[in-house]
Amino acid sequence: MNPFQDLFHVVVNDEEQYSIWPTHHEVPLGWRTSGAAASRENCLLRIEDEWTDMTPKSLRTARS
Repeated sequence: MNPFQDLFHVVVNDEEQYSIWPTHHEVPLGWRTSGAAASRENCLLRIEDEWTDMTPKSLRTARS
């Protein structure tokens, strides 16, 4: 398999942290998919656009 030609999901955990995950693997516990499967490059671009605050959700909530 070529990781640059495979499809990936953008995945998000409960702390609203992002990653990518190959579509041919089951998404790990604690993570959920976000949006449609896409190329690795497109998933990384989406994460760059969407994940603007890398502070974990629990810390952001505690600061409020």
